[in-house]
Amino acid sequence: MNIDSDEEIEEQIVELAIRDEIEFNEVVVSVARATVYHHNNFLIKEPCRNSTRTGWMFMMEILNGNDRRCQEQFRMEKHVFVKLCDRLRSYGLTSTKGVRLEEAVGMFLMTLGHRVGNRIIQEQFQHSGETVSRQFGIVLEKMTMFAFDEIRPPTEFNEVPHYIRSNPKYWPCFKDCIGAIDGTHVRVSLPVDEQIPYIGRKGFPNQNIMAVCRFDMLFTFVWPGWEGSAHDTRIFLEALRNTEFKFPIPPDDKYYLVDAGYANMKGYLAPYKGERYHLPVFRTSGQPIGSRETFNYVHSSLRSVIEHCFGNHVTASMDLHNFIRREAIADIEVESYNEDEDYVSKGEESYMNLTIDESEMGVVRDRIARELMIV
Repeated sequence: MNIDSDEEIEEQIVELAIRDEIEFNEVVVSVARATVYHHNNFLIKEPCRNSTRTGWMFMMEILNGNDRRCQEQFRMEKHVFVKLCDRLRSYGLTSTKGVRLEEAVGMFLMTLGHRVGNRIIQEQFQHSGETVSRQFGIVLEKMTMFAFDEIRPPTEFNEVPHYIRSNPKYWPCFKDCIGAIDGTHVRVSLPVDEQIPYIGRKGFPNQNIMAVCRFDMLFTFVWPGWEGSAHDTRIFLEALRNTEFKFPIPPDDKYYLVDAGYANMKGYLAPYKGERYHLPVFRTSGQPIGSRETFNYVHSSLRSVIEHCFGNHVTASMDLHNFIRREAIADIEVESYNEDEDYVSKGEESYMNLTIDESEMGVVRDRIARELMIV
């Protein structure tokens, strides 16, 4: 049995003492670093957004500057912006100690209109990320309340829309048409375990939004929130069945334009199936041939009014769209599309064929097709 000498024992004791001292020093250094970090970031915080050009100064520059700047930054004329702020004030939106009402609305509009993230708005308006996020949520809540009043059906359908009456391409054949119905898909961010029902044909989570619009490009009905995998017809029929949603059902002698994904039923006029329909097809393969293709071509052109309105809109942006259309002297953003009356969205797709074809609207469709060949 080996017994360590006194010298060996002493060396081991010294070695352990040194090791303990090293470990102690490491702990001290770690605690010191944590203390310095906490002191610098929580006790004596150096402001990140400390520019002398505040968000309110930026707003004053826009509202007191050239009209074009307001159009570019907020997608609306200055007088429309002022009216929007007044309307939102009536729904309970107020200034806070650090953010004035107009500034909160400006942050909201810039986020929506330019698809920019929180950090860009922080830098532009010199507010913290938490403030930007909180103010966006507050304005969104008021905009949702605003939508219930701004997105509304017409009180009567007697007048022929000016857009149809003033265009010989559509008048008088489509004199009984009161609007168009379509769906659009908007990308959404969801927890992984909730994504599957929302994954549509494009392979990413999105919501399917049904909308109805008039020919003055005002939305009269919007139903967001459906899973991206839901078919347009399913959403449409549910809107008709559920009276709580107040879907603007057309009078007996009027109808909406719908695409081939919907049934050609009373009050809803669909194109001929098995014939060319979408405008890009006619552009690449020549003019329509025969009455059915002529009908489809004009139907597609007139129905494209809803494509003019669509973008990445959900309810808050759709009521903004309506407000701008009603209040603006010249809606620059939309007029650029109106210059091309045959405009269609880049995302327009063909839909599943349905076998339903109600005889009443089939007769209307055949009559219009014959009249188009005479005009």
